[in-house]
Amino acid sequence: MSASIAGLYAITDARLPRRVGLEQAVAAALRGGARIIQYRDKSTDSARRLAEATALSVLCASAKALFIVNDDVPLAKAVGADGVHVGQSDAQVTQARGQLGEGAIIGVSCYGDLERAQAAANAGADYLAFGSVYPSPTKPQAATVPLSIFAQARAFTDLPLVAIGGINADNIATVRAAGADAIAVVDAVFGADDIEQACVTLGRAL
Repeated sequence: MSASIAGLYAITDARLPRRVGLEQAVAAALRGGARIIQYRDKSTDSARRLAEATALSVLCASAKALFIVNDDVPLAKAVGADGVHVGQSDAQVTQARGQLGEGAIIGVSCYGDLERAQAAANAGADYLAFGSVYPSPTKPQAATVPLSIFAQARAFTDLPLVAIGGINADNIATVRAAGADAIAVVDAVFGADDIEQACVTLGRAL
């Protein structure tokens, strides 16, 4: 399954203002060519989150795209997601694997930390994410990471490498050329006036 971690990886963000509803926004991203959708919502409204994640899981399945849940292993399991993405303070890889099974995709935020990346790879992660590769409007406090990190990571792992942070149509090709297999985008997709066209444009730039 980890071999499917490639191309445009669109991440929702409940804090980001949108002109359309979440399902409509994700459907547009899928039509535009997003191959992976990550549902990210840190709120405590568990009923709404369950309903939204369930709907997005169905959408992604119908589009033959992967559906990943951010930071919530029980939610990922409940909605039959393809996997989960964990960060520094989230569930560990082995814990997530134990709850979701061997077939699940488990991605790990490694920021700019190659030791964390190597440990995650050794623990059985399916992909490693690095960033912010550019200043991020979504996470302005995030430290930036040099693009050389992808070549450094490739030296010790064959796992798919994901880039995130401040990526748009002007710089996405540069990030891909640096060695990222998948390009994770938040604002350049879901902050766009025309989400479908934004994904088409990003895909062409790739």
